[in-house]
Amino acid sequence: MGTLWNTYAFYVLYADIDNFDGTKHDIHSVKLSLMDKWIVSEYNKLVRDVNKYLSEYVSNEPARLINDFVDSLSNWYVRRSRERFWVSGETEDKTAAFTTLYYCLEGLTRLCAPFVPNITEQIYQNIVRSVDKNAPISVHLTDYPVADEKLIDEKLNNGMQTVLRIVFLGRSTRNGSNMKNRQPLSKIMVASHKKLNLTEELKNLIADELNVQKVEFVHDATDYLKYELKPQLKTLGPKYGKLLGNIREYLATCDSNALVAKVSNGGVATFDANGITVEITKEDLLISMSSKEGYVAEGDGEYTVVLDTNLTPELIELGFVREFVSRVQQTRKDNGYEVVDHIKIYVYSDDETNKVIEKYSKNICDDTLAESIIFKKGVGQTVQVNEKEVNILLEKA
Repeated sequence: MGTLWNTYAFYVLYADIDNFDGTKHDIHSVKLSLMDKWIVSEYNKLVRDVNKYLSEYVSNEPARLINDFVDSLSNWYVRRSRERFWVSGETEDKTAAFTTLYYCLEGLTRLCAPFVPNITEQIYQNIVRSVDKNAPISVHLTDYPVADEKLIDEKLNNGMQTVLRIVFLGRSTRNGSNMKNRQPLSKIMVASHKKLNLTEELKNLIADELNVQKVEFVHDATDYLKYELKPQLKTLGPKYGKLLGNIREYLATCDSNALVAKVSNGGVATFDANGITVEITKEDLLISMSSKEGYVAEGDGEYTVVLDTNLTPELIELGFVREFVSRVQQTRKDNGYEVVDHIKIYVYSDDETNKVIEKYSKNICDDTLAESIIFKKGVGQTVQVNEKEVNILLEKA
């Protein structure tokens, strides 16, 4: 309920700023983005499944499904789309984002009404009745939602589920690398025994979320990993008890990557120990994985994600710019500016840093609603941006 309320509050905040009336827009008449199509598909799939379960008098499963959807709506759709709501003026994409979020929220209030009657009534009164006096006087007097099967795209739903799995591993990988999230990296490699056939749009979504420039799907990740192998005593002991010393020595000196690749898909590796042929399967091994220098890897048994942590001068510059933008946004907040306020940025640092800020000035202005960047010595407060001292002062434009 807290997540639903926060999502509703987000919608109301920006709908009030833009005087957006969701009742005057139709989901079929706006140009939906990939994220819009996905959440609309997931919503209609949810409605279909909840109706099915309730018709069978099952209430716990639809409650779980609703909870999962609300989490996806807030922590994936809204978080990935929020900059679309920040754009000044009325644009086609902004209208599509507003219409999509209203469509899901309005539908959710009716879908959830039997489960959480009070919070849904409050939301309904504010986003529907406040703008449409001809609407039923209560959410509990409206029709229960029916799924629009034409808006369900199972292929997109499955593709996005794969994206979320990869992103989850990617975040874990970044955390393990000790790289700042705002530091762009060159690429991430994804290996799986499943065939990965994501569209470019979905791959771009992974790249943007993990702040990498490129996503590559590879056959396996062994080129970026090192394996340490030890014998599994439970299986090898009964078969080769006297040869365990030889087996340990072999596993410590062999090409571990090649051996793991051979036994991974049910294969058998063989070697000679004191004239006896020893056969080893995956079940005979204790395998620990570490990354080669310049890479960090995480896996969950189905996917292995490898992050390239080697930094070029350009990537270092981009990382500085991301941190600088974050500092500007924090200063905006500290000054009490509204999210839609345009600003002027007064800044000064050493010559090298000033050149980087000037080089990426357009990107900085676009990200911070700045109309200009003015280099002026001795102004504002001194802040640390990636170990550089930078003076920053903001003014409303």
